[in-house]
Amino acid sequence: QVQFVESGGGLVQPGGSLRLSCTASGSAFSSYDMAWYRPAAGKQREIVAGLTSNGGTYYTGSAKGRFTISRDNAKNAVFLQMDRLKFEDTAVYYCNFFDRPTDWGQGTQVTVSS
Repeated sequence: QVQFVESGGGLVQPGGSLRLSCTASGSAFSSYDMAWYRPAAGKQREIVAGLTSNGGTYYTGSAKGRFTISRDNAKNAVFLQMDRLKFEDTAVYYCNFFDRPTDWGQGTQVTVSS
């Protein structure tokens, strides 16, 4: 059972930046397709950004050009660099497998406020 631990959230002003981190348990991390999620209207969570094991990326429309997903397989870690943050980015952010999420971690709270 893979477990995810997210960190890096906080309070930031509009236009600011945050870098979220997620570490995953297990020995096969390099083969995982990973993603960052947040709650969305009408669904439990939406994919904000995804990164496959071979480097393919996906971004939801509102994240394109502002967020960057990356990974460090040696550290079993996936990151989300969030720039030019907006009020509407306020949410709890979670990492999990890309498009087939399993058990969720506790998430990390991002609050964009002036």
